[in-house]
Amino acid sequence: MTSIRVPKQKMLGAAVALALSGLALPGIVFAQGVNKNCPEESVYYNPSNGEDIIVPKGFKVEPFITGLNFPTDIAFVGNKGNFKVYVLESGTGLPGKCNNRVGYGGDATGFAANNPFTPDILVFDDDGHRIGGPIGKSTATGGGFQPDGPAIGLAFEHNFQGGTLYATDSNQGVRGAPGSGNNTSRISRVDLAGNTVSTLIHGLPTGDHPTEQILVKDGWLYWSQGSATNSGVTGHDNGGGGNQHEIACQQITLSMNTWKAVSDGHVSTGYSNHGKPRPGATIPAFEDATSKGMCTGAILRAKISNPQNTIEPVAWGFRNPYGIRFSPGDHPLKGQLMYSENGEDERGARPTNNTPDRLGVARQNPDGTPEWHGWPDRFGFLDASQSVFNPKGSGADDDPSLAGQPVKRVLAFFPQQPVAPLALEPADVAAVGLDFVPDSFVGGVVKKNGVLVAREGDFGFSQANGTPEAGHDVELVNFTKTDDPSELRLSRFAFNCRQGEQTWDPDGTPRCNGETEQAFAARMRGINRPTTIRFGPDGAAYLVDYGAVRDPGGSDPDSGVVNRTVPPPQGNLPLVQIPGTGVIWKITRVSGGHGHDDD
Repeated sequence: MTSIRVPKQKMLGAAVALALSGLALPGIVFAQGVNKNCPEESVYYNPSNGEDIIVPKGFKVEPFITGLNFPTDIAFVGNKGNFKVYVLESGTGLPGKCNNRVGYGGDATGFAANNPFTPDILVFDDDGHRIGGPIGKSTATGGGFQPDGPAIGLAFEHNFQGGTLYATDSNQGVRGAPGSGNNTSRISRVDLAGNTVSTLIHGLPTGDHPTEQILVKDGWLYWSQGSATNSGVTGHDNGGGGNQHEIACQQITLSMNTWKAVSDGHVSTGYSNHGKPRPGATIPAFEDATSKGMCTGAILRAKISNPQNTIEPVAWGFRNPYGIRFSPGDHPLKGQLMYSENGEDERGARPTNNTPDRLGVARQNPDGTPEWHGWPDRFGFLDASQSVFNPKGSGADDDPSLAGQPVKRVLAFFPQQPVAPLALEPADVAAVGLDFVPDSFVGGVVKKNGVLVAREGDFGFSQANGTPEAGHDVELVNFTKTDDPSELRLSRFAFNCRQGEQTWDPDGTPRCNGETEQAFAARMRGINRPTTIRFGPDGAAYLVDYGAVRDPGGSDPDSGVVNRTVPPPQGNLPLVQIPGTGVIWKITRVSGGHGHDDD
């Protein structure tokens, strides 16, 4: 690779030069990513040429854009030879005292044009050079995206042909610090010429997970709407109990089970406000929603012609259905909507352990009602009460005595027969955005009808999901039969592995003879937290990497700026965002080689 198509980063002297070369420098920490709200929160950041990312034989990976602030989505306009790239930067999106727009870098109001903790859109050409933006930057008068974020979804009406640009955002801030962010998610129209953001749908639920990815098809807006809680019951992990409760898409009946928070004695039930138990109650559809058709843990849609008044659920019974993408018509899924779903964590009022992420298909029933996929009482194929899901005990649990106990049911009975997913993912892998492989990308281990899935990785609430730990990577899903969408083969496609430890199976599948951790923690030139993947007009896969995030699991113990043995203050947790560490990675099909352009 002759050059990196990004602005040059400032060098920090001889120590940085050695770090960039991949050489260890004993006693010195290379830290290029810093959170100015908490200067002690600095991380290794060096994408370089992506030398420590391994991909299958016949493919190569390289950095396309670096130095971004928490990118979450990407959209393209144009053709193979000439296109523009629109990158959505999400702003504040994770809980932690360091993740605050107000006061950042001396910005007393939190509305400076260069504040990394407010959302915006940046525009690049097809060589990765910035040519526009920021668009939609939050203003003190209420313009632009909502200031406390996160902005997550971005989509053009006619895909590569452009048209109206749609986005999702919220004022969730640090997961709705007591109730302040409830019902703030929205669908917006972005006027690129006028640099304005106008609301199409307002008042969408905003609890633990806000409105996320968005698509446009046949005059409808489709979006993923996350759950308001971790596993159905509003707990102290949900804005201190102030977040809104789950909203059902159909009438349900609650079980007689209750959950108690030991610290204050508050008792709660599912689909209810914290501390306001309703055991055995019948709960109507869309209870406390700001508009009919709004509910949580669902994939929703609305007509572009009248969006606020035509909202309806496509499917529900999900925990966090983040990634959504329609399959091609000639795919085994026959144009259906594929989703990726994040499983539950060990935290809050109803803690769980070892729950899988899921991949599946979302549809409406023949009568127009939404399918139900089993949540919160089914985790994938299994009932929530199965012993494999028993919590092990965590400081994030509201009731430590639940450790080792079966997870109790939220519902008295199922509202309809649940639909099973197509496949299960490892626990805490955080399967997020996905896209269908174009024919030009097919070759080697990538088969026709394949899908690439970005997997953000865990946030340290549970133990590692295996050795090597899955996540912080891209997964390949091959549909192996044209007439049977239920037969899949899953394998890791792109993941971190030190260059000297990379190897390949005879068929070109990548393997690693060492560590496969996220880049900043292992000081690799690679991926941190991929949030989505999209194929561009040129047939390349563009992986959106949110950047470095420190978590309570101690993923980066060598974090002190001066002394590696000093960890960051626990008061900065649970999560710390590091501005300027986001990357767009480009993965292309090549005729041969071991995954890198080393010209």
